[in-house]
Amino acid sequence: MSGKKMLRLGAIIQGASGNMSAWRHPDAVADASINVEFVQQLAQRAEQAKFDFLFVADGLYITAQSIPHFLNRFEPVTLLSALSLVTKKIGLVATLSTSYSEPFNVARQFASLDHLSGGRAGWNVVTSPLEGSAKNFSRDKHPEHDERYRIASEYLQVTKGLWDSWEKEAFVRNKDSGQFFDSNKLHTLNHHGKYYSVQGPLNVGRSPQGRPIVFQAGASEQGKAFAAEAADAIYTRQETPELAREFYQDVKRQRVAKGYNAESIVIFQGTSVIVGENLDDAEQKYQQTAQLVTIDKALEYLGRYFEHHDFSQYELDAPFPEIGELGENSFRSTTETIKQDAKKRGLTLRQAALEAATPRPSFIGTAEDIADGFEHWFTFGATDGFIVRGGTPTAFDDFIDQVIPILQKRGLYRTEYEGNTLRENLGLREPENQFTAKTAIKTVKVSA
Repeated sequence: MSGKKMLRLGAIIQGASGNMSAWRHPDAVADASINVEFVQQLAQRAEQAKFDFLFVADGLYITAQSIPHFLNRFEPVTLLSALSLVTKKIGLVATLSTSYSEPFNVARQFASLDHLSGGRAGWNVVTSPLEGSAKNFSRDKHPEHDERYRIASEYLQVTKGLWDSWEKEAFVRNKDSGQFFDSNKLHTLNHHGKYYSVQGPLNVGRSPQGRPIVFQAGASEQGKAFAAEAADAIYTRQETPELAREFYQDVKRQRVAKGYNAESIVIFQGTSVIVGENLDDAEQKYQQTAQLVTIDKALEYLGRYFEHHDFSQYELDAPFPEIGELGENSFRSTTETIKQDAKKRGLTLRQAALEAATPRPSFIGTAEDIADGFEHWFTFGATDGFIVRGGTPTAFDDFIDQVIPILQKRGLYRTEYEGNTLRENLGLREPENQFTAKTAIKTVKVSA
């Protein structure tokens, strides 16, 4: 895609925006996680603001201590299928695990969503961090961290192969001749690997955008390597523009080393925002939401990252406890960050838990302040865009109404969509069907 490079934005669907107790806020829709009318309105507002996509996170294991949004929420592909019918341009990205699903089913689900939406589907590939997930899928043991990525690599290879089962215009549907499809444009996968044996072909035609967009969320070394090899986009989070640029350059470098163009992968920073009339107003909005979280709930929230470890057994105002490698097979990058930060800053357990459960938004201040921050990260080379969530239940609306117009006025952000598909709007090329490419290579060799 030609023209000036533009900042790209995604919007998170996560129930009531803010922290784990934001549902208690006087301005919150308490049942937002399961309120389809609320989500439809959010989706339409994001589309009016020309967001690239909606992003739905997910998980497969809960306990009574899980945050309220996790206890009762829509399955992502089902939700986005419903939203595809009330939107026209905005992308629809759903999280789905490679550890507890089958490639054929997933390929079929996302190909179907892509057809329903006219080419707007995206799959956020995750490997499921919580060990308890195994208990819900008749498994004795959760796969080890690095093994999960090896499984995911083959899984994605199979899924992409299934998406290439049919070439474009394979279904001719000629009523006069009786020919329904062109057999030369049908390809059977016949995959036999270490983890999967899948024959194919897929019983859904080729995606309107070639293939659904593949996202990867994770900041571990294994996650970065996996993304550089197989993803179209990355959802990550670093605390400073310097760290973000380091991550950005590392992934782009790995991408080029794999034989791809650096611009063939789009990197997004996850962030939250609070917009105020001034700094004091923004801070007051943050504090109002933060004060809804009790220390007991904060300890439960912190425990989730460490396999629902019971932190209530420790002294609240003592230094953050030594817990060894707990959580290493779960949210590895997150748990390491929490432990290292607590040690470096000398945080007590109370301080660490409240910081984790009531994170201060990366961008908090006036609309101009937030626009300045976004512009700095973007022009500094720290990110291609942001996946935005509100730091309070009303902050996302404030962002759309006040910050988006500033970004547009500065020429940093679109005023109209570039195309009809998610791939077009992200500025990514449509992938060639791998079977067509192999046939072309064989033809060239025979001709030679």
